[in-house]
Amino acid sequence: MSVAGGTTTASTELNRLTGDGFVAGLTHLTRVDPDLAAIVTRFGPPPLWSRGPGFATMIRIILEQQVSLASAGAAYARLASAVGRVTPNRVLDIDEASLRGAGLTRQKVRYIRALAESIARKSFHFGDLASLDDDAARAALIRLDGIGRWSADIYLLMALLRPDVWPASDLALSGAVQQVKRLRRRPTTQELDRISERWRPWRAVAARLLWHHYLSLRRP
Repeated sequence: MSVAGGTTTASTELNRLTGDGFVAGLTHLTRVDPDLAAIVTRFGPPPLWSRGPGFATMIRIILEQQVSLASAGAAYARLASAVGRVTPNRVLDIDEASLRGAGLTRQKVRYIRALAESIARKSFHFGDLASLDDDAARAALIRLDGIGRWSADIYLLMALLRPDVWPASDLALSGAVQQVKRLRRRPTTQELDRISERWRPWRAVAARLLWHHYLSLRRP
């Protein structure tokens, strides 16, 4: 897991969730789906979770692949301690053994260095994503080593604040949907996609609502 529109459009940047848009999305979702409305009634509205766009955020997302947020946060802190500021040049200036010494797996070290090299070679620019539609931006990210559909969707949702991105392979989302929809088992990715259709064009807002439910139930 990681974490609205009358949306705004500029000549170089596509739709982004705004504060007003987030409220509009919540209003729409709570009107069309009583189960989502019940989350707001019980726990209040979710935050508009976001992260700054760029290299450091994608590194965090790579570290979050298949581990808990707490584990990923600890790994990122160790990486930051090893390299100082998390930038492509700093990552490339440190050898693989030092990155492994920070507690990163060999596979994630490979992904992180590959991303840094792509930026250093100027074959990839995070800034270019803002002017692409969701499908094109996702495809550009997935072409990078170590970035799959989940990582790309989390970046689009959190860093680019796209209003209708739906990370259907997110385990926290599937668990929350199972609870909220009172399903007998955890829904598959395909089932989550079908369930989310009624939440268009605000599926990124629905995702934040469901994460809010998931996290609220786990608070001490």
